[in-house]
Amino acid sequence: MVVRHTLVATPIGDLALVVDDDVIVGLYFPDHSPMPSAKQLGPLVGPLSPLFLDASAQLDEYFRKERTTFDLPLQFQGGTQFHRDVWKKLQQIPYGETVTYGDIATSLGGISLARAVGKAVGSNPLSIFVPCHRVIASNGQLTGYAGGTDRKSFLLQLESARYFANEELF
Repeated sequence: MVVRHTLVATPIGDLALVVDDDVIVGLYFPDHSPMPSAKQLGPLVGPLSPLFLDASAQLDEYFRKERTTFDLPLQFQGGTQFHRDVWKKLQQIPYGETVTYGDIATSLGGISLARAVGKAVGSNPLSIFVPCHRVIASNGQLTGYAGGTDRKSFLLQLESARYFANEELF
């Protein structure tokens, strides 16, 4: 197990791209909340590995609107089984679409899980790759985001996403 990270320049700041051996385990904003520990990030290295280069290229294509999905080896580390179930649901939200926390909660057992879904969404370690920015409040408002609501708004505008979920996804 060799955890290391590099920085990837994007229109929303330098993102910390974290890999563990041959899988991506994190993508964090410069002022991510909560900020990952030094152990979670591993040492800073140059972006010379094929995985770093491929992930950086795919992020660049995404920000140029040339890519709508990512084809990268991702691995969830940490979190509970419920967190991982929520993160898997996030991966099912199509580019340019939004769902509510309640939509995800209902798909996992009931609207009463909406707060727990919010916590799981907020602890997603793979921002952008696992599109938690596509989850909005039931009233259509942008709510908390580990990179800040300005970045969430930027990403949704980049994707030309509707702020109101009109169809059931799950």
